[in-house]
Amino acid sequence: MTIVNESTALRRRLAELEEDRVRSPYTGWNREHLAVLADELLMAVRPYANATHSHILIPARDGRKISPIDGLEGFARTFMLAAFRLTGEKGNDPLGLIPWYSQGLVAGVDPGNPDRWPLPDEQPQAKVEAAALVVGLHLTRKWLWDHLDDGDQRNVVDYLARVIGTVGPNTNWVWFRLVVEQFLASVGGPYDDGEITADLQAHESFVREGGWYADGVTRAFDYYNSWALQLYPFLWLDMLDADHPDRSRFTAYKDRFDAFLSDAARLVGGDGAPLAQGRSLIYRFAAAAPFWTGALVETDVMSLGELRRAAMGTVKHFVDRGAPDERGLLTLGWFDEWPDLAQDYSGTGSPYWAAKGLLGLVFPEEHPLWAATEEPLPIERLGGVEWLQAPGWLLSSTMQDGIVRIYNHGTDHALPGNELSDVDVYAHLAYSTATFPLITTAGDPLPDSSVVLVNRNGHSSQRSGFELLSGGTDHETAFAFSRWRARWMDIAEGQRDYGNGFLGTNTYGPTLIVGSIIRREWEVRLTLVEPSADTSVPVSVVVTGWPVTGQVEIDAEQATAASGVLRSRIVGLAGLPETGVQRSHDSTPLPGETGTPWAAVDAAEAGRWLIAASELSGVAPTIPPSVRIMGDRVTIEWPDGCVSTTSLPEPTGL
Repeated sequence: MTIVNESTALRRRLAELEEDRVRSPYTGWNREHLAVLADELLMAVRPYANATHSHILIPARDGRKISPIDGLEGFARTFMLAAFRLTGEKGNDPLGLIPWYSQGLVAGVDPGNPDRWPLPDEQPQAKVEAAALVVGLHLTRKWLWDHLDDGDQRNVVDYLARVIGTVGPNTNWVWFRLVVEQFLASVGGPYDDGEITADLQAHESFVREGGWYADGVTRAFDYYNSWALQLYPFLWLDMLDADHPDRSRFTAYKDRFDAFLSDAARLVGGDGAPLAQGRSLIYRFAAAAPFWTGALVETDVMSLGELRRAAMGTVKHFVDRGAPDERGLLTLGWFDEWPDLAQDYSGTGSPYWAAKGLLGLVFPEEHPLWAATEEPLPIERLGGVEWLQAPGWLLSSTMQDGIVRIYNHGTDHALPGNELSDVDVYAHLAYSTATFPLITTAGDPLPDSSVVLVNRNGHSSQRSGFELLSGGTDHETAFAFSRWRARWMDIAEGQRDYGNGFLGTNTYGPTLIVGSIIRREWEVRLTLVEPSADTSVPVSVVVTGWPVTGQVEIDAEQATAASGVLRSRIVGLAGLPETGVQRSHDSTPLPGETGTPWAAVDAAEAGRWLIAASELSGVAPTIPPSVRIMGDRVTIEWPDGCVSTTSLPEPTGL
């Protein structure tokens, strides 16, 4: 079988389209560009389908075994994309999407077909894919569902009804059962009102400040806000009859969404890059979903031009950097394939959750969204600092280099006091749109953007389960402090990676208080080893800065790593006499070597503040801040002459 190089075809077709610099002065993309991307993604997977189209079995280059659930993922997630495409075209179907996916649907739910799909009550992941199926079926109801014969409709209903009575994680998963049962109700199938009510109540339990949702009971703040918890409520509402009493929920959902959307827009880099934080990052431009959702619910928080700028910029960021790959496929990775980024629940069809980033295609050509002129992102209008209460993030954005940085004192995919291992995409002290955290399974002894104690074996301490002490803004600076008991963990074997931390046996060290005070490209990071019996033996403290990946130039003497104009630097200001740069290879999904600056002290004095300044910048370097501590207050003179004073937390002596 000859496989057409669809990625080459995609880039050729995109090159043939004229950029629209009138309506799209920032991205040059209009609806036609997005449609070309969707069409090429849909056509590129066809050679990997089985004869009945029910399974799309995308091969894994790392040799992992492909299973039937991978084939269902490939079908269901691309079917959702096909449904977006068909909706915006009002059923016009030059690619033959309806007959192609109709054949696969009928075969997948046929109980007598040896290639039938795994059932939702025998394979939990099938429930996730059932939700994608019903989104597609709902949107294409009059072109696909209504044209199935009675027997095929009955098989679909019987398959989906296997969701009833199942249980799953108390996370965004509640929406999978909910939307499936609502679709069943809409076509006269069985459903359980009690389960729908319970799932809606579970969703309410996830509500946090500022319109954010936690993905469950823990401090799990990530893109599941963007592509699940803020989106599924509106897809579900669209399935309800016009007079259904639950339609009254729209106002509360939209109020939360509007509040969240303002924060989501501030987390997009000037080059369209999303924040590299949280699990399931292999979904790539699914991060664009909330901006299309904004158009769907007619938000007044962002204009149509702002929404399109944010969404198109996010999608184009990945296309410009090689995703999809040379075969036209979305792989387990970021730009290129990099399987270490995936969690254990991710199969080769999983990356097609990225379809949600193309939700804008549901809007037809004549929709005002496409006539509006792109308007700048928040970072393109004005930089600044923010305190995001729900995730416990300080945010600093700089218009000059287009970088968004967050400093994390509230998110770890755990609860205060939990003793789980750190997750690299949750528990570090900082994340940005220009860097990628080191995935320490690749063997790096030091995590980036962290404060760790290093034991005699060279192992770094864990942070998860920390306590947020304070956070806020003060004019043009922002601050946050957190506290945790340092511990070293021997991770128990046989655990699967679902994006949260692992269990293990802990050895305990002293308590640390760590603070971030930020302004523009600089963070002043303060560390206190609290006096206690655990500090009778001197401890080695290492403060690490931003990881820069690419063709890296390293200046170990100046503790600087740079790639092109991007520069990471750390300066020891008090109590951290040693500095350097850690080199690592193939430790992030980005191509190239990674340099991570660090500052350290071999024997930290308990009760004395250790101070470092960490810089991430894409413009000319500035002098570091100067810092003075007087009693319980720290005063900082910043490079531009601004002076700030911040209160320090009191040690507990634990």
